[in-house]
Parts: sequence; C-alpha cells; structure tokens
Amino acid sequence: MPEVNVLGVESDYLDMLKELANTLILGNLLDELRTRFGGYQLIDHWKQGEFHHDVVVKVSAPSTLPGAILLIATNCNGGIKEVLCFSSVPDRWALWHWRCPHVSDFSGDLAAPLERVATVHWFDPCELLLEDARSELRPEHRERQRGGGWTMTQSCSPHREK
Repeated sequence: MPEVNVLGVESDYLDMLKELANTLILGNLLDELRTRFGGYQLIDHWKQGEFHHDVVVKVSAPSTLPGAILLIATNCNGGIKEVLCFSSVPDRWALWHWRCPHVSDFSGDLAAPLERVATVHWFDPCELLLEDARSELRPEHRERQRGGGWTMTQSCSPHREK
C-alpha cells in the first residue's frame, strides 16, 4: 500500500526517496544515484549563509522516482537535511520564499515538490537567516547575504556569489 507523504498525497515513490535521504551523507546519496539510476548531472549548487547548501542534480534514469530533479539540502559538512523531488529545476529564490515566506528578499512561486523527505539533520532553515545567526566568520570579515545568513566580504573572497 502506498504511503502518504508530507504533502498529503499517496505515493509509491516515497520509500525510494526515504532510502536516498537516509544515507544521511551527500557523498553516499550521490553514490546511490550512480548505482541505482545510472548516474546524475550536477545542475547547480546554492549556498545560503555559512551552513546551508542546496545541491541540484538531474538523475539519469529516474525510474522509481516521481521526477528527474533532486534538490538535496545539506549542512556545511554534507549531512543531508532534506531531499525534494521536482519535475524541473526550481528557482532558487522561489524555493527560499517557500521555505521562509516572511523574508521579503525572497519571492517567486515554487511548483510544489513531487516528494519531500526530511532527515534527522533537518531544522528550520529560517533560523540561519536571522540577524543574530551564528557565524564562524569574524564580524569584520562577513556581510549579510540576500535574505539573510552570513558570507565572506568581497575583500576576503572576491569570486563569491551574493
């Protein structure tokens, strides 16, 4: 019998997404994509603050997934926080607007994920955007990123993305 996912929809794909998410480490999940699905293509990598990464991949042969696009949210150590499945690549700022609708720097409409699985590493990502969010950077070497979170100043990292 299909499970009911967090979006309230019956899904035969949820078990597979849970298995992938519960590898708990980005490298292990990518290995599983190679083994089970013939590989993947790295589409994008977005960093929000010091401690959150969104890795977007296209699965080569997503036979037991509801869509070919996986968005893998990790902490700074590659620990998987959540895995979302989409039919097309989501817009970065629409994704953050979906996560934190109260943050005015984020906007856009996100197509609902086809599936979503959170792991034991998950916590509310909006906490990373607060003015008093923790940082490992000295105050003189950091600046606020769009929407919140800290990033190195331009003088410390001239090629970084805002």
